[in-house]
Amino acid sequence: MTEPESAPSAPETSPKKSWAHGVAMRGLVALPLVAGLATAGWLLAGGNDPAPADGNQPVPVPAAKQDPATVGGGAGPSVLEVSAPVKAQETPKGVRPLEEWAEKLAGPLDIPAKSLIGYANGELALRGEQPNCHLSWVTLAGVGAASSNHGRGGDNPLGLSAQQWKKHGASIPGISKPALTDPDSASVAAGRALCSSGADLGGGNGWWKAIAGYQGAKGNEAELFRQRVLGNAQLYATLSLDPAQSSTPAVKATRFALGQLGLPYVWGGNGPEAGAAGFDCSGLTKASYDEAGVALPRTADSQFRSLTQVPGEPKLGDLVFYGNPATRIHHVGLYLGNGLMINAPTEGQAIQIHTYHSKGDDYTGAGRPAA
Repeated sequence: MTEPESAPSAPETSPKKSWAHGVAMRGLVALPLVAGLATAGWLLAGGNDPAPADGNQPVPVPAAKQDPATVGGGAGPSVLEVSAPVKAQETPKGVRPLEEWAEKLAGPLDIPAKSLIGYANGELALRGEQPNCHLSWVTLAGVGAASSNHGRGGDNPLGLSAQQWKKHGASIPGISKPALTDPDSASVAAGRALCSSGADLGGGNGWWKAIAGYQGAKGNEAELFRQRVLGNAQLYATLSLDPAQSSTPAVKATRFALGQLGLPYVWGGNGPEAGAAGFDCSGLTKASYDEAGVALPRTADSQFRSLTQVPGEPKLGDLVFYGNPATRIHHVGLYLGNGLMINAPTEGQAIQIHTYHSKGDDYTGAGRPAA
């Protein structure tokens, strides 16, 4: 581990808010609480143990004992506003155009062309069966990523339960013998399952509820699934509109950060490869860009001061900072797009997706590690 510069006496983190306040705010999603802990965000039971104190790894300060003035003051990001992925590239009609579309996007999105065609056919089928559902292929791609890495991780590419398959996959127009292992069959069945509640997946509330109801798991397992679907679907939507950026350090860093969803926040943590159970905020951003071949300083404050600020709305892969530039930057996240960031929030919480900028926080701007 790289020793944090002038190691702070408390973790770099965003001060906690009560969910009693958060859920009262319109449009906010209350991520599940575990073991009676009352704080903002998604808590990972038993998952926030620090790496062993070995002289290099700082010993975490319990969140309840942290001094906000020492941490940096100001309300950091700790909520996720209801959100659906941004509009993606339209799926073409016709066998040959669809094949060409899939071949063009397969490499940049890192999705097998056969799976992409399946997701597109799922969207096209539901466009006819339930047009008010507004199912997009990127939602199915997000489900495919979270369920099986697009069929690479098993023979149930969309993670359908036996009950879902029996109800939604028995009869599919144009497919004489639907099979759970077939991306076309599975995508139509998954689309039907997502649309079965009558929700409109074109808007944040409907999209979130449909994903929440898709998988039968509960607690942290269900929340991790939803986070992975949201994160990957958002990335696919962005890359579908600009496939050329798929090889940039920003995208490589974002892919790495998405792969850490669910790991615990550990103050001073540089991740499992460095012997820690998880990451702190700046440890995650540094490791993400290390993976992309871009070196960053270790702390949020030093990262902020090493980068040129970018004007306006951040872009995919930008680092978003919180604190007071005149004194200290205490928190950093990695921007995902559509107002979202990948965030290692605070003690007791998992790495997760949060809204990057909310009223009353101390967001101070974004920096771009690589063009």
